Amino acid sequence: MSSGSTHKQKLDVQIRWLIRRDMPEVLQIEQGSFVSPWTDEDFLCCLRQRNCIGMVAEAEQQIVGFMIYELHKTRLQILNFAVAPEFRRSTIGSQMILRLIDKLSQQRRNEILLEVRERNLDAQLFYRKQGFRAISVLRAHYDDTEEDAYILRYRLDATHDEASPFAPNNRISEYDAA
Repeated sequence: MSSGSTHKQKLDVQIRWLIRRDMPEVLQIEQGSFVSPWTDEDFLCCLRQRNCIGMVAEAEQQIVGFMIYELHKTRLQILNFAVAPEFRRSTIGSQMILRLIDKLSQQRRNEILLEVRERNLDAQLFYRKQGFRAISVLRAHYDDTEEDAYILRYRLDATHDEASPFAPNNRISEYDAA
């Protein structure tokens, strides 16, 4: 692709395990994506945990996205996930989420959970398009702004979501019903 071309069409990527030499590019994406970015030490501390996995999306020998998630007995928990700003809306995030959804059936886990900032509408809309639904609100969750976080869930068997006893009645649930 030429440097002047747009990246808004589908871009096929190789999704693989994150390795140490990917960290400079991952940190650059992190810093360009979040108000309170993780540090190198935050990543290393997390990835040293036995149940914590990192993966990257690579295109043209460049890291264009990453995801950090935890393995639990019946679920996966996304801890950190970003696509480089210049590569957003080119299906990289969707491809990475699909890879994670594939792991649900392989590993007999039935749901993926994550937290998203209340003001991060782009992320909320992205996850909704991927089949995630809001199930709870964490009040004043973030130290830097004290804004709320929504807990979003993707279930392999989504029919249970409608009857969930935790079905929230809040701003995002009204949006989900639309």
